[in-house]
Amino acid sequence: MGSQEVSTADWQGKHVTVAGLGVSGIPAARALHERGALVTVVNDGDDERARAQAAELEALGITVRLGDGATLPPSTELVVTAPGWQPDKPLFLAAAEAGVDIWGDVELAWRLRGTNGRKAAPWLAVTGTNGKTTTVRMLASILQAAGLRTAAVGNIGVSLLDAVLGETEYDVLAVELSSYQLHWAPSLRAHSAAVLNLAPDHLDWHGSMEAYAADKGRVYEGNTVACVYNVADPATEELVREADVEEGCRAIGFTLGAPGPSQLGVVDGILVDRAFVKNRQKQAQELAEVSDVNPPAPHNIANALAAAALARAFGVEPAAVRDGLRNFRPDAHRIEHVADIDGVAYVDDSKATNTHATEASLAAYDSIVWIAGGLAKGATFDELVTGAAKRLRGVVLMGADRALIHEALTRHAPEVPVVDLDRTDTGAMSEAVEHAARLAQPGDTVLLAPACASMDMFTNYIKRGEAFADAVRARAEESA
Repeated sequence: MGSQEVSTADWQGKHVTVAGLGVSGIPAARALHERGALVTVVNDGDDERARAQAAELEALGITVRLGDGATLPPSTELVVTAPGWQPDKPLFLAAAEAGVDIWGDVELAWRLRGTNGRKAAPWLAVTGTNGKTTTVRMLASILQAAGLRTAAVGNIGVSLLDAVLGETEYDVLAVELSSYQLHWAPSLRAHSAAVLNLAPDHLDWHGSMEAYAADKGRVYEGNTVACVYNVADPATEELVREADVEEGCRAIGFTLGAPGPSQLGVVDGILVDRAFVKNRQKQAQELAEVSDVNPPAPHNIANALAAAALARAFGVEPAAVRDGLRNFRPDAHRIEHVADIDGVAYVDDSKATNTHATEASLAAYDSIVWIAGGLAKGATFDELVTGAAKRLRGVVLMGADRALIHEALTRHAPEVPVVDLDRTDTGAMSEAVEHAARLAQPGDTVLLAPACASMDMFTNYIKRGEAFADAVRARAEESA
């Protein structure tokens, strides 16, 4: 099973344990069962939803053990895990002790691509702390504009297994990969890949920043054409230097400034390419205008440059880069303009669930009333507040860990007025918007960029963003 492509015969009678039900575990169990493997699914939870999922799998002849994800089933020859399961779980420790390989769903998809009689499409892979989904969707839009059959898949919500085993034969896949997924994908070898940025995140899972960065850096291993890095984030370039790539693979930087040779960047409001041109020492190729990027916030321009670099590495013409960026529409709750009321813009960036994402969001506007707070996940806020202090008209705080942000504001921006909402119910968002509107002046932006997770008050960041948008629209109707 060491080869990267696996025939159906290789699975016949093989004892495989799938760790975790859900969006990755169920497709993995089905795919392996269809190929003749003897599959046992183990799952920590034993709730009503899990029992319903288990019943569907058991009807196919798959064994399911609910409420016991810790014990390695006897005779296990391979473990395939959902990406979120932590590496120190007893199941994995037992597997390692027994010499049993552990793969993630991405590794399984990589091994199974091309086994259904269709061409194995190359992967253009994107990882990073922030901006992955937007960049992958931009990349897919550019590839589609070039007339290529493609899809945005991976951590973006579309199962990679479904993509590689489905009916559609793709020319290329735009793949979003999380650090969790990369941790369990030892043989993945992308055509080209990008690490957008690195900032502390998921350290409880990885154990250290060094381990987190190392897992992100796995995306560069074995790249054949380009390793795309962020010039403004030297840690990403260092990962390129450390990667073992195919001979001839190039390091390609992206920058918001004027690009050097082998870089993409911005000159006089134009996105330009000095990497994939004949004479990169002296020539640059115009790709698109900054105004073609939606929205044209600095961090989103960086996303566009990274997407463009991967597309150009795949041979896409400049016109398709421009058309793909023009056609792209960002997902909801990612710097989404909700309304203008009395000269004040209201922007929903509920997806900014950590300080790195929020820093980029705050940098996009000159004068801000900031709505923030939630679950801090161990984050500190001093650096974020210090960098944003001059842009803040006022701040409205809510959520379980709002005091941590308040303390940072007191230390580094004591002159900025702060409203501290001592409530964690979902209705607090309407009150937050009311206070923000009172603090704002014409020309300001009221920005929901919480720098925290949402689960103290909301099901997820989407529900939080919807609550903000609903409150803003209600206010717009009142002022109409």
